[in-house]
Order: sequence, then C-alpha cells, then structure tokens
Amino acid sequence: MITMLGSPRRCCDGLTRRETLTAGALTALGGIGLPQMLQATEAGQVRPAKAKSVILLYLLGGAATQDMVDLKPEAPQETRGEFQPIPTNVPGIDVCEHLPKLSQWMHRMAIIRSVNHKAGCHNCLPSYTGWEVTPKDQHPYPTDPPSMGSVCEYLKQQRGPAAPGEFPDYMYLPCYLGWGQAFRRGGPYGGFLGKQFDALTTECQPFRDESIPAPVAGKPQTVLGKPELPNSVLEKDITIDRLSARRGLLQQIDAQLRRQESRGDAGQFGRYQQRAFDILTSSRLKAAFDVMTEDPRTLDRYGRTLFGHSTLIGRRLVEQGVRFVNVTWDLFWDRIKIDYDAWDTHTNNFAILKENKLPTFDQTYSALMEDLDSRGLLDETLVVVMSEMGRTPKINGRAGRDHWTYCYSVMLAGAGIRGGTVYGASDAQAAFVKDAPVSTSDICATIYECLGIDPEMRVNDRGGRPVEIAHGGRAVREVLA
Repeated sequence: MITMLGSPRRCCDGLTRRETLTAGALTALGGIGLPQMLQATEAGQVRPAKAKSVILLYLLGGAATQDMVDLKPEAPQETRGEFQPIPTNVPGIDVCEHLPKLSQWMHRMAIIRSVNHKAGCHNCLPSYTGWEVTPKDQHPYPTDPPSMGSVCEYLKQQRGPAAPGEFPDYMYLPCYLGWGQAFRRGGPYGGFLGKQFDALTTECQPFRDESIPAPVAGKPQTVLGKPELPNSVLEKDITIDRLSARRGLLQQIDAQLRRQESRGDAGQFGRYQQRAFDILTSSRLKAAFDVMTEDPRTLDRYGRTLFGHSTLIGRRLVEQGVRFVNVTWDLFWDRIKIDYDAWDTHTNNFAILKENKLPTFDQTYSALMEDLDSRGLLDETLVVVMSEMGRTPKINGRAGRDHWTYCYSVMLAGAGIRGGTVYGASDAQAAFVKDAPVSTSDICATIYECLGIDPEMRVNDRGGRPVEIAHGGRAVREVLA
C-alpha cells in the first residue's frame, strides 16, 4: 500500500505535518521494498487511498434498516411498519421521519440496500471480516480470519516498530463486543494473524438515570458513561522513573526467555508490554479520552451518552492519526440492567426505535459528520454504519421484528464515497434482494478500497495458506467517488 494524503495530522513526534508518505506491506509475505512497490504500482495493484481513517459505528443486535433508510410505505400493513418517510437533501432519496438530522447529510452518504449473507444470525464475523461461514458458536477463535481493523494494525507493524507513545492503528470503544452480556463475541479480532493485532480496547462503567422507572425487556433506558483506557493509572508510589526501571529489567528477562524459545507467541508479549507502557505514560493518548476538555456545547451536540462520548472520542482518535476506530452500540443487561434490547428489537420495535434508539443515533451521527466536516476531516475519514444482520419483514405479535440476514442496508459516508447514492434494492417488503446483491465481503472490500488496501491482498493463516483479506469480495464501485 502507498498512501499520500495531505491534510494536517498530529504525528507521533508531536509535530503536525501537511503531507505524509506511508509505504506498507502488499503481499502475503510481509513487507516489500521500493522496487517491488513501484512494480506493483505499474501493475495496478496499489490503489490510491481516499481515506486516512475509518470510523465504524456498529449497531449490535441487527438494526431494522427497513425502518431507517429503506422504508416501504406501500407494503402491506403487517410489514410496512409505523414510520413515514421524509425527503433527504438529495431529491428522490427518503429516510425515516425519526432521522431528520441524518437526512441532511445524504449528499455525503451512500446507502447500500441489498446486503445479505447466510452465515447465521448474530454472527459478527461476516461484517468484520467478510468471511461468510457459519461458525460452531459466536465466540472468537485463533483460527478466525482477521478483522479489517486488525489488518490495518498488521500493515502498520509491517512498516517497522512503533515509535514510543505512538497510537495504535486499531482502537475499539467502549468495551469488547458483547461485554454488556458477559459474552465475548467473535469478529473484531486478529484471528489467525495473532492477538498482537487485536484492537486497543477500552473499558466502561455504564449507568442509567435512576430518577426514571427501571428498564425492562422491550423498554430500555439510555446508556450513560464514558469509555476509559484500561490500566491507565499508575499504582501508588510508582513514578515514571520506577516504571521505566522495571520495564528495563523485564526486557532483560524477556531477552533471556527468547533465546530459549522458538517462535511461539513470544513476540506478542513484547507488544503487550509496549502497549501497557504507552497507556501509562502517553499524555496524548490520555488527553484524547478526556472529553471534559471539550466545549460543553460539543458534548451536548454529540449527546452525553455512552454512544455519544465514544463517538466523540472516535473523532479525536482519527484526528491523532488512528487508522480504524470502532464504536459499538452494545447491549447492556447481564452485567448491569439498562438496555436489554440494543438493536435486537424482537419486542416493541417501533417504540424502542422512536423513543430510544433513533433520536440518539440521529443526534450523534449528525454531530460526528458536522464535526468531521468543519475540521476538514470528512474528506479523509470514511464513516460506516452497519449491523451483523437485519430484521424480518413481517412484524411479529409483540410489535417486533425478528432475525433476518437475507436483506438489509449498510451506510457509508465521507472519504471515498460518492454522496447522494443508493445502490441495490430490496423487494417490495424489504424481505429479499431485488437488484444488485452485495455480500459482506463486498462491503469489506469497499472499505479496504477506500483505505488504499488491495482487497485481494493475501495473508497466511495458521497453516501457512494464503488467504485474501476480503475473502473474494469486490468493491462496490458504484458508490465510490
């Protein structure tokens, strides 16, 4: 990958540079030199990068996109839903009446209305990796393919050791996927590339407004809180100097161990230690998470919720040069009872969307777009909104919609995207794809394309077999600028 981009970004040395040049790995064999890079350019394997960074807003549970951006007002009553379409600022494209702020960003957005897969409900692997295979369960495994963010981290490390205090290229907020259910879900990990390519994942202490009635299934409350860096506070009486001395001793011990070991996973531990040290000592990293330094009006625009705070921090992270930021709207019930449903609206779909989900999402999404645009970052940041699946066309007896993977929508905006675009179509009831089917691997390939990463690039699995990072997916060029 060769990337040349031109807006100012804070770099690891603390300076702002107008122009950066990044050369990274293109093949399954790891890094390549300049002659091979030039040869690859002539062969058309190197794609120009429109996006420096990606912010992925992940709506866990399976958002009912036919009630958001693919409404069917002429469908039978049992499928069409309760919401009315409103026009966007692009003639001929409508969205839900409860997304009025989003509707004014359609000129920078593309909606793909024909996404589908058959890899199982609540399986997050397809959306994060493009690998459409039904797993034995929904836990992560070391044989899984790597996520898009992990591929970004892999390419960063192929370029050489990170500078002290340098931000990782992959960060995951506000908690690991499924934390609120006390259930770690597969998908957003390094997989067979190794744990050293997992995201730097934050923690959170969610809470709710205690002054209103307690939530129950089908009647969620708004999740409040802020993401926090893990283990970011030094223990009492431990100074930076003492920490550095301990680190030096640990490095000596590790060096001795490496002489006795073969490859194994020894390389991972050095990275973990470096990351832990950076979290404890990096003032810039900590500053990016201190939302209280923001203008209170900015906090109000994003919404003082866990999702709002996480998205705001996501903007601050891409401003610091982080390549791939994931913000998940997770489900919080098993650990702390606030939101039983998230976007998995089997019950009271329309009430939950109208009163809880869509107003908050609309507020936060539009604040992010406005913020990126005003800072000159929207032209180099790709904003993606997706779920692991969609929801049934037929409304069930509990005024809800059930699991459905056969047709749903994904939204893309910003860098590399042809605004005011709709690609693909669902049928009259948003049940099945009517035109131009798009796989999850195609979505991943499209995101890679925007980042200047060849979707056909191969990395070796644990058995040494080369595997395409987008698993055969092809970019949806009709939505690309």
